[in-house]
Amino acid sequence: MKRLLVIILVIVILLIGIIGIKFGSALGQEGNPTPVLTAIMKLEFSNSHYEQVTDTKQGIKFVSKNGSGSQEKIIKEFMVEKEFEFKEQMGSGYIFEKDEMTTIIVTRLFTKKYFLWEVPNEVLN
Repeated sequence: MKRLLVIILVIVILLIGIIGIKFGSALGQEGNPTPVLTAIMKLEFSNSHYEQVTDTKQGIKFVSKNGSGSQEKIIKEFMVEKEFEFKEQMGSGYIFEKDEMTTIIVTRLFTKKYFLWEVPNEVLN
């Protein structure tokens, strides 16, 4: 029985170490890192290009894998589904229009492999 507990403890410590190494500096960025890490795990085990992280009064935050040109592609595909037209990119913001409404999707790097992006509620309604 003691041997089993030791093995379980070693496995837990190794998992914590792996998470710490992989996401080390990023863990403190978002306050509580649990929602982001949970969304990243879902993203890794799905065929989706994005996973929802949080839902706030301002909008929904998503996480996606970062690759060459993937930020722009993923965000544009999402917004086309919502019937928005891409206008331009200004820094880390992507500007879209629909009828008379203009909205900006803001992105930022979470780690070198993942980026976060926020969609305002007016896009989702």
